[in-house]
Amino acid sequence: MAVAQTDLLCTSCGGQCAYAPETQKLTCASCGTAHDIVDEAGDPTEEFHYHPGLPHTEQRFVAPETLHSCETCGGGVVFTGAALSERCAYCDGPVVRGSADQRFQALGLIPFQVTAEDAQARARAWIAGRLAAPSNLGAIVAQGRVAGIYVPFFTFDSHEAIDYWAKYRTGGKNSVTRTVKGKMKIAFDDLLAPASPHITPLIRDGILHDFRPATLRPFTPAYLAGFAAEHHHLSVSDGLASLADDKALLIRNRIQRKHGSKRLFNIGYKTHTSGIHYRRILLPAWILHYTYNGTPKRVVVCGLHGRTFGERPFSRAKLAAYAAALSMLAIVTGWLWGAAGFL
Repeated sequence: MAVAQTDLLCTSCGGQCAYAPETQKLTCASCGTAHDIVDEAGDPTEEFHYHPGLPHTEQRFVAPETLHSCETCGGGVVFTGAALSERCAYCDGPVVRGSADQRFQALGLIPFQVTAEDAQARARAWIAGRLAAPSNLGAIVAQGRVAGIYVPFFTFDSHEAIDYWAKYRTGGKNSVTRTVKGKMKIAFDDLLAPASPHITPLIRDGILHDFRPATLRPFTPAYLAGFAAEHHHLSVSDGLASLADDKALLIRNRIQRKHGSKRLFNIGYKTHTSGIHYRRILLPAWILHYTYNGTPKRVVVCGLHGRTFGERPFSRAKLAAYAAALSMLAIVTGWLWGAAGFL
């Protein structure tokens, strides 16, 4: 991820350039001149074969001296060009310069397409739309600032040959429990899995939607200028292990759909996995941190399309008021129903 700082200087005035999501160009902070980014060579959609029964090696690289480590969560990030944040994008903790470190190399990325201003507005709008939110929550969130980070992910393909079994109940008065068995094949394509232990479900779910591999670009450090980026920390086998629960849910859903109206339960299966291919990529996310009553919380805005997820507190007084209103509505509805002669 190293890049010479001279490569990020404006050719017009010599000022420092940063990547601008609104134009997808390097823009000079001094004179505003926009410079086209020339993608580096390589096919970012290329996938690499992995066989769990054979020794596996892949390219490692030594991180540059601009590696920073978070003192709070231990996250390791790099800043390309002028660092826009001195705090960790994941947890908002302080970051300090670290030593050179070995990590796995990302070969593709999707650049930020949502600006910081738009992400800030989306995060505030998401908070404003929450029911039973404390009255002062909007003002507290307004004091926060979004931090942009390129988050490391895998994409995985695989072929699954599945033997399954399950139980279901027949309908009618004399319902009985029966067993169903079967075989099926599933081809998974571009399943996303985190490549860092610092990617929480909130961050992952904020990015998963609408990911399109066709929009991947070759890894080019200029896209990182002015942003943080985390290295890939996990091996391919670690990435596959982190995907196990998601795959199990998808397989069970496919088995259920195959049998349509039958409500299966006690679903079990064995699967033979083959044809595993993977990529290492970086995806963009904006993260807004705020603290409410001493508890840190986050709102995540996907840098691809602006989809927003977050953590929020509730107002106990408003929850009690809503519950009372619903109870009163139920009482009035029942009274009107009875008064109309339906009871």
